[in-house]
Amino acid sequence: MQNPLKKGRPRGFDEDAALEAALRVFWENSYEGATLADLTAAMGINRSSMYATFGDKEALFRRVIGRYRAGQMGYFREALAAPTAHAAIRALLTMTVAFLAEPGHPKGCLTITGALACGPEAEPIKKAMVDARRKAEAAIRKRFARAQHDGDLASGIDPAGLARYVASLLAGLGVQAANGATKAEMRRVVELALRFVTPAAIGSSKSQGVPQ
Repeated sequence: MQNPLKKGRPRGFDEDAALEAALRVFWENSYEGATLADLTAAMGINRSSMYATFGDKEALFRRVIGRYRAGQMGYFREALAAPTAHAAIRALLTMTVAFLAEPGHPKGCLTITGALACGPEAEPIKKAMVDARRKAEAAIRKRFARAQHDGDLASGIDPAGLARYVASLLAGLGVQAANGATKAEMRRVVELALRFVTPAAIGSSKSQGVPQ
């Protein structure tokens, strides 16, 4: 017969709210800059509850990054679903600016500032962030490869190179936001960038309706 004392007791805190609080602490302070005291205070729990529910600091950060990518960065998938390669680029850039300039958000992008430079103990987290950024770039590359297959992207354009260019712009916007750039200033950067990736510059003759 099961001992009723061994049944799990209901947690005395909201797990989603605690994760969101931890996310903000990491976003504001980076992985190494966020102390356990900072995290537990913001989450409203003690260390024992944190370890029992989320694991150690590294495990908590990984949970937070998953939440961040699915929630705050959910616009990324929407942007890639735009009907043309050019529309996808425009959406990625303009939606990133809107996200970075959102009132109340900490400055910058967590995937950029969270663990860009770390000590040896945090090397696994730094690698995880590099992998996350590479996956995002791979998703952009896949979108451009599909556009090229569909005749929407000129055959002479390298999808991987274009994806790297766009990913570099997105990372740069994140750094600019962390440096305090305003929404208007970041919009100006996007306007300049889009001058070099116009439909005429990257679209195939088929997508532009020009006879082959």
